[in-house]
Amino acid sequence: MKKKAMWLIAAAVFAADRVTKILAGGIPPEGIPLIPEVVRLRYAENTGAAFSMLSGHPWLLGVLSLVIIAGAFLSLRKKNIPALAMTGLMMMLGGAAGNMVDRFATGFVPDMIEVLFVRFAIFNVADSFLCIGCALTALSLLRTK
Repeated sequence: MKKKAMWLIAAAVFAADRVTKILAGGIPPEGIPLIPEVVRLRYAENTGAAFSMLSGHPWLLGVLSLVIIAGAFLSLRKKNIPALAMTGLMMMLGGAAGNMVDRFATGFVPDMIEVLFVRFAIFNVADSFLCIGCALTALSLLRTK
């Protein structure tokens, strides 16, 4: 796949993240069950990074995200990266950009997906794509000689 087309993946992840975060504001306090006792939608505001690390420092996390995104952009545009790894990197880029915008705009990241059958942090679409993208990139690296 051409590199320009790959940027559409980052844009689609970013757009999906923005839309879900806008809609999440309408979730009632008790949440909305999607699959009973498995997953529900519940609105939460996270001022930190994954698992609330560095809570209360959204500007620091925003600047860190901006530096990582800028570095990724500069390095990815000149590299010949396998399609699977590039897909994963673009998913991570779109997710990181979505969370970065929230940190700068509101000082927190809206989360809305809650897994009920295990104790786990509430997360959002951007977080999901960050994890999926990381897994795809790792898989590609394991397949590369």
